Amino acid sequence: MEFFFSQVLSGIASGTIYACLALAVVMIYQAIHHLNFAQGELAVFSTYLAWQMLEAGLPYWIVLLLVVLLSFGLGWFLQMVVMRPFQNAPMLSNIVVFIALFTIFNSLTGFIWGHDIKTFPSPFGFGPLVENLGISRHQAAMMAISAIILTILWAFFRFTRIGLAMRGAVSNPVSSGLVGVNVMAITALGWGMASAIGAVSGLLVAPVVFLEPNMMLSILIYAFAGAVVGGLTSPGGAVLGGFIVGIVESLVSTYVPVIGAELKLPIALTLIIVVLLFQPAGLFGRRDIQRV
Repeated sequence: MEFFFSQVLSGIASGTIYACLALAVVMIYQAIHHLNFAQGELAVFSTYLAWQMLEAGLPYWIVLLLVVLLSFGLGWFLQMVVMRPFQNAPMLSNIVVFIALFTIFNSLTGFIWGHDIKTFPSPFGFGPLVENLGISRHQAAMMAISAIILTILWAFFRFTRIGLAMRGAVSNPVSSGLVGVNVMAITALGWGMASAIGAVSGLLVAPVVFLEPNMMLSILIYAFAGAVVGGLTSPGGAVLGGFIVGIVESLVSTYVPVIGAELKLPIALTLIIVVLLFQPAGLFGRRDIQRV
């Protein structure tokens, strides 16, 4: 039972990263109704910026703040300059743009910093949090920071005027525009927040998986799985979906010998297929009903 409990905790630790990135995916999906395939590459680019600042001698927490601000600005810029002309374009055009952004940022990261694996420091250390618990201090910090981010976002959407405007712009952009909400600015704000959340996810996961240009590819797939499982129309559902994916991945890879550590990624893909087959809106998503 102790081993089972430690595996669940390990799954929750992984699920915190999946939950944060899944939330970022859902925020952009709700704003433009498309999945941002470049979300992981934006996070990697931001993490490399943080690594460069740390190499220059800046303190970790100053670097974290600067990278969050820079990532927010990058997300805002991409929406206002790159994605805005494609606002009313066909779905295929938007997908091509996202694939282009994925390729551009992946190649740019490799060109600037190279493809060799780099170590990324953790201010929390990697020793065990509690003896025999199976979770490190860094993993515990990942869970705590993710919980703080999710709580702040919940309060932002629940109690602030801008958060309520974002919710209204997502659910009914036409009516929101008629009552004075700047829908385009709100969409750019969503992009900026999603990019900032992705940057924090990158900084938290880099010490665990090491820093290289493709480090977020598999993690983004897990995040997509969490978003689909929880529901692309439900930010809270996406968060819960991320935790579900993390726990299922940890338990299945441990207790199913055929899968093991080498075949963990297909677990996420299997979850996506199963949920889309039986619950297309996700476990906590809402179904859109249109009158014809």
